Amino acid sequence: MIAVRGLQKSFGTARVLRGIDLDIADGEVVALIGRSGCGKTTLLRCINFLEEYDTGEIRLDGEELWYRTTPDAARRRVSEAEARRMRQQMGIVFQQYNLFPHMTVLDNVLLGPRFAQRVSVAEAEALGRRLLARVGLEAKMSGYPAQLSGGQQQRV
Repeated sequence: MIAVRGLQKSFGTARVLRGIDLDIADGEVVALIGRSGCGKTTLLRCINFLEEYDTGEIRLDGEELWYRTTPDAARRRVSEAEARRMRQQMGIVFQQYNLFPHMTVLDNVLLGPRFAQRVSVAEAEALGRRLLARVGLEAKMSGYPAQLSGGQQQRV
């Protein structure tokens, strides 16, 4: 379970997140919907430790992963291993597909298993081929993102 309490984030004088509280149970699927610029992506980036937040706390299965003991105290950032462990348990689908245009479709798919999960090249390639076949993109694995439709890019 992910629990977010009192999360706040500002960019300069613009307060983007104002005391966000959120609970997400294991296996629960959540959609964040809102107008452009309301903080959806910022919230996801904070939960995944890709963006620093100002105050609040994030807990995974009851364990506080990043915290402040007082409002002006120094923060303790989770280790990269802790952040990676959390990211492995969460899937995010962004509006922009965030594919690397200079890499093949298969190479884009291999990035997650190789670097987030530390899977060997051979295991990652076998997994990538299976996953691309599952979503009907086996014939496109040697191509590049620009050669795919928007829907195909999202499946990658």
